[in-house]
Amino acid sequence: MTRTVQQLFDLSGKSALITGGSRGLGLQMAHALGEAGARVMLSARKEDELEQAVAELQAAGIDARWIAADCSQEDQTRRLADRTLERMGAIDILVNNAGASWGAPAELHPVAAWDKVMNLNVRGYFILSQQVANGWMIPQKRGRIINVASIAGLNGNPPGMQTLAYNTSKTAVLGFTRTLAAEWGRYGITVNAICPGFFRTRMANVLIDTLGEDKMKAAAPLGRLGDDEDLKGITLLYASEAGKHVTGQWLAVDGGTSVVLGAA
Repeated sequence: MTRTVQQLFDLSGKSALITGGSRGLGLQMAHALGEAGARVMLSARKEDELEQAVAELQAAGIDARWIAADCSQEDQTRRLADRTLERMGAIDILVNNAGASWGAPAELHPVAAWDKVMNLNVRGYFILSQQVANGWMIPQKRGRIINVASIAGLNGNPPGMQTLAYNTSKTAVLGFTRTLAAEWGRYGITVNAICPGFFRTRMANVLIDTLGEDKMKAAAPLGRLGDDEDLKGITLLYASEAGKHVTGQWLAVDGGTSVVLGAA
């Protein structure tokens, strides 16, 4: 029988791993998955922030736990996947969200900073996806991978933004998403990306304050920045059976900013 909408979006019995999950967009996505019934494993570098995030999720009735890991380091990334499988028994949903940025004019951008951004934002996504797929999704012939890109991967920079490595990395994430979806569809794995616009997160706060929050709101057709609910819907669609026929796609969640900039 055809399932109801509630059944299609229900994640009961599913297990999810969210990197960069201790705060900001990752924590919002963890709430979305947990509220739909999934067990969630958060990962980030700082144990104290992970403890606080897990306490917040547990207070909301969500089955949550954490493992500290630096996903710019291959050994820690592979260990994260293996330990999550040991503790949860499955990774049905992988959210690649951990990320870094660096602000500098292109002509002065440090090579070490370029490598730092690329190692976490692109290489880390690849290593963790590969480890999770080989360890669980491919043998089970099912899985959901959600990659967090950015509208910064769709356009060039405003003159004051100066985030060459970050923008380049997020463009790479979109290519990674589409190529991986094409290769792994035969295993029943969907791979999709979210392109957030401007949200008040720790990473984005300095940029928003530098460019001017009111100016950035005025540039968006909806006249607002993203809030603590705006990624929940697309996260749940990509993670659930409601999105089982969607793969290799990206969606900008940005109040229409990318439309004005001509990317969508």
